[in-house]
Amino acid sequence: MGDAFAGKVVIITGAASLIGVEAIQQLLDSGASVVACDTETNARHLTERGWGEQLLVLTGDVADDAYLSTVVDSAVTRFGGVDMLVTAAAIFADPGVLATQEDWRRILDVNVVSVARLINLCAPHMKNRGGGSVVIVSSISGYRSQPGRILYPTTKSALLGLSRNSAQALAPDRIRVNAVLPGWTWSRNIERRYGTRERADAFAAEFQYWGRMADPGEIADAIYFLLSDKASFITGAELNVDGGYLGSGPEATGQAMEKVPVIWSP
Repeated sequence: MGDAFAGKVVIITGAASLIGVEAIQQLLDSGASVVACDTETNARHLTERGWGEQLLVLTGDVADDAYLSTVVDSAVTRFGGVDMLVTAAAIFADPGVLATQEDWRRILDVNVVSVARLINLCAPHMKNRGGGSVVIVSSISGYRSQPGRILYPTTKSALLGLSRNSAQALAPDRIRVNAVLPGWTWSRNIERRYGTRERADAFAAEFQYWGRMADPGEIADAIYFLLSDKASFITGAELNVDGGYLGSGPEATGQAMEKVPVIWSP
């Protein structure tokens, strides 16, 4: 992919997700150095790839402020600074109306507070290097209610507010902040829930015009674009990568009318 990111240092959370892995591959192929953050359990998805010295994998809990400080300090020590940040760490599990105060605190800490704290920690280093770029991975869930779910969509909505307000606050330091909103996307979690890609695509086809789940690489493409100089005048924006999900009306792709056919039309 050339050398578009040569000399750039990128921190990615949720790095072992399928989206994270695709994003890392693209960035490394473009000359970037990457600090990849995920849990110790998930880290094998990164370490088994043998990506070389331009990738530093640091395991820990993004809700731990000491860990976040270590991540940023390590990026500066190992690679010389921080230019870009991608935040994709998230807890998908959602107890809904049965959520306890502990549940709320945990998911807010991981899905939202960790993002705000990392932006705060990275911003001075980005400023020292003449500016930077932050991409927050939110979700279509930030704009839509979903059956049986309350915590996850709430946090994804909060990330959109964080993105807009951070973009304004950091503009004087030449730091861009944008959000990517994936639609239903193939992931390990989706595989556990639906079993096969065919079944997952059949589910997504009711809501996404393309008739399938997004591929992780398609989300990574959007992240790559927003990080790049091709998006130099884009900040405070929300990029939907959802196959039309958020653009559809209440009938979605028409399945409501198929299930309850019209019996008369003019």
